[in-house]
Amino acid sequence: MNWLDELARFWPHLAAGFDFIAAVLASVHALLNKRDSRAATLWLGIIWLLPALGAGLYLVFGVNRIRRRAIKLAVHKSFTREVPENLGEPEHDGAEHLKHLAHVVGRVTGQLLTTGNGLEPLVNGDAAFPAMLAAIDAAEKSVALVSYIFDNDKSGRQFVAALARAHERGVAVRVLVDGAGTRYSWPPITFVLRQAKVPFAKFLPASILTPWRVATINLRNHRKALIVDGTLAFTGGMNIRHGNVLQDAPKSPVQDLHFRVTGPVVMALQEAFVNDWMFTTGEILDGENWFPTSETRFVKAGLQTAGEVIARVIPDGPDADFENARWTLLAALAEAQTSVKIVTPYFLPDHALIAALNLAALRGVRVDIILPAKSNLPYMHWASRALWWQVLQRGCHIWLTPPPFDHSKLMTVDGHWVLLGSANWDARSLRLNFELNVECYNRAFAQAMERLIAKKLADAHEVDLTEVDARSMLEKLRDAFARLFSPFL
Repeated sequence: MNWLDELARFWPHLAAGFDFIAAVLASVHALLNKRDSRAATLWLGIIWLLPALGAGLYLVFGVNRIRRRAIKLAVHKSFTREVPENLGEPEHDGAEHLKHLAHVVGRVTGQLLTTGNGLEPLVNGDAAFPAMLAAIDAAEKSVALVSYIFDNDKSGRQFVAALARAHERGVAVRVLVDGAGTRYSWPPITFVLRQAKVPFAKFLPASILTPWRVATINLRNHRKALIVDGTLAFTGGMNIRHGNVLQDAPKSPVQDLHFRVTGPVVMALQEAFVNDWMFTTGEILDGENWFPTSETRFVKAGLQTAGEVIARVIPDGPDADFENARWTLLAALAEAQTSVKIVTPYFLPDHALIAALNLAALRGVRVDIILPAKSNLPYMHWASRALWWQVLQRGCHIWLTPPPFDHSKLMTVDGHWVLLGSANWDARSLRLNFELNVECYNRAFAQAMERLIAKKLADAHEVDLTEVDARSMLEKLRDAFARLFSPFL
């Protein structure tokens, strides 16, 4: 009997032994690393109830921490470690309590506040894309672009053309697209970028051809930012896809919100991009092209000062910035005294966030949660609906806005504080994705954002407990089953 015959006899035992060892190792990792006991319990069930498959699924979808070396560049000379007195508002305006929030976010994130910023909301691709394309065409030194989804469609090709023109006239161009985000259109935009000779990189690309990257396949760069010459930036929740241009009546229209940003906070947005680019390619972007002096920034912007908004960038991800956004949300809810308004496309908060929302409502704070009536991801809507009763019964208000699907992400507190950016209220954004948000302190800006929210509420339908309880038994079971997977959605 040769060795092949011996292997044929014993391979089931070898396979069973390998599967047992893999299950043990995966279980130990889940027990030691999963902070949420519910997620740990669910993963243990998957690992042991799905022989030969459970451990592999955990490796792909359950290991959500990576290590990367962030760099700090000398770009913070205009930033402040101190919280400005009363956040730039007279004491009688009632903003003084938010100084505590500013202190907390500073300690959580390690990021510094910046004064003298300007932020302008750009509603949908109709307003955002022309402004962004014009900025690229006016670029003189550098263009940095990061986007989760960058579709190969009419809008995507317009961006590639503008980026190619900038590259051809000698502007330093760098484009970072997420490895999974490139798959939303075919052929992917990377083909077009390569043909146009635009320098680009894919963030954590993974496929069956790269099995050594399987452990990071579930970690996505969900950030959206465009920084031009280190003086002007655009950030928010908008992907680059033609569905955002509502005036063209696209097949799958999506409402969204982006912001034109000027002032020192642009440098912090640039630093976030530089860290992502270095992590992906190993190239360090530095110098005047990427980080101009303050004098150059203001001359380029044509401004004496950029604005009156106090702002701070909040990077978030499954690395050194783990749960920055979640802690910021918890701190904001704890400090709220009069009102909280939340606009998000996906609402799957964990137990701590649900408790914080309820405590705010019980303290007399008006809590309004604005969600799309029809989601682009039905299972997310089902899972979300299964937990609405938990916030409704304590006095929070849930509103559903009519189509088209609203992908906007915005939060205001007490008519003075604003959080904007890329993060959703779900586990994927708050624990798995690399996200980029900005907190802002300024009453005029916050009130402008609340006027945008008021427009959404004008056509919205308020949900009450009676409506939630009126779902059929099949709907309740479906929604409850979907909620079981909320740690992974």
